[in-house]
Amino acid sequence: MKYHPINKKLFIKNRKNFSAQMQPKSIAIFNSNDIYPVSADSILPFEQHRDIFYLSGVDQEESILVLFPDSPNEKHREILFLKETNEHIAIWEGEKLNKAAAFETSGIKTVYWLQDLEKVLFEIMTQCDIAYINTNEHYRANVETQTREDRFTKWLKEKYPAHAVAKSNPILQRLRSVKDQIEIDLIQKACDITEKGFKRVLNFVKPNVWEFEIEAEFMHEFLRNRSKKFAYTPIIASGKNANVLHYIENNQQCKAGELILMDVGAEYANYSSDMSRTIPVSGTFTKRQKEVYNAVNRVKNEATKLLTPGTIWADYHLEVGKLMTSELLGLGLLDKADIKKENPDWPAYKKYFMHGTSHHMGLDTHDYGILTEPMQANMVFTVEPGIYIPAEGFGIRLEDDVVIQEKGAPFNLMRNIPIEADEIEDLMN
Repeated sequence: MKYHPINKKLFIKNRKNFSAQMQPKSIAIFNSNDIYPVSADSILPFEQHRDIFYLSGVDQEESILVLFPDSPNEKHREILFLKETNEHIAIWEGEKLNKAAAFETSGIKTVYWLQDLEKVLFEIMTQCDIAYINTNEHYRANVETQTREDRFTKWLKEKYPAHAVAKSNPILQRLRSVKDQIEIDLIQKACDITEKGFKRVLNFVKPNVWEFEIEAEFMHEFLRNRSKKFAYTPIIASGKNANVLHYIENNQQCKAGELILMDVGAEYANYSSDMSRTIPVSGTFTKRQKEVYNAVNRVKNEATKLLTPGTIWADYHLEVGKLMTSELLGLGLLDKADIKKENPDWPAYKKYFMHGTSHHMGLDTHDYGILTEPMQANMVFTVEPGIYIPAEGFGIRLEDDVVIQEKGAPFNLMRNIPIEADEIEDLMN
């Protein structure tokens, strides 16, 4: 891994919090992700399953975590199963976790090799009544691939059909949505790396550069600051491309007078950042571009103030809709007649701002969090309003990542990333 070691007390605390919500005489099992093939002997870069990482810090394939808080055998209350490393693996792939390194990473004392899984698991299953399985129930999930977790769940239920089954996901949704200070510091690091990439790009952009060249500048800065990749597929959308919300081709030339919408974030230690900025190719906004830009920025600033403990996500978006409606009236994009005849299920402002304003963020860019439950302190949210005007050939989105505070305004993790229109112009010139 490129990132610095994470204090294992984070993972010890996370397991303690999870175990406290398990039913009596139950176990919970978490699997690492597969390494996915491309073709022939090619594979995709490994990405650890965020749940086993959250609970153990283990960041390698073929790993299994078992939690059994009520085990009569104290050494079996927390167990890691790892692929046994050997000299051949060390030569061809590099060092894998040995038992001592696994303890230093996770704080888990009992480590078995994966080949002992069935034998140890049989003993454990005779001592418990319930098995927590880990299913993906995120509100945006749309998974067609059978995962390693899916295969294990199928095997476990067939092997031990008399055991009751419970779900880990509702517990994890709540735990992962509220961040420990160590996690906030890691997200801050990801945001700081994104800041360096953005400032590099401000000095690079000029008429006739290509979108993919801008993408490359970000990636260069991310890698040299210990990020392994973009936190998500980057959007570098010049001109009319900004009106395609998930534009990822990044293959067009940036022309003088256009704007470039950049939705880009670095990851660090598997934690995400998520930034949107919109800049002028020529270094200066036109009067109209700046009017729209400042309107978006005002909505972002006012929407941020609404992110307080107790707020309900759906109510928050209704209030942001009112803010955006007011700005669109001021820009002449809507008139009072549009508002009067609007469909309540698709308000008039949605013509120009059709996506949500905020989502949970953390180990996943669209992180865990139950949207029907009130917001809490130490949740991390994006704030990302936008105005998209195909008829005028540009779209603007601005986005910061903020931490909800117990009292007062949210803390902006992207407070040092330039965002004011005048500041953008000054830095570009």
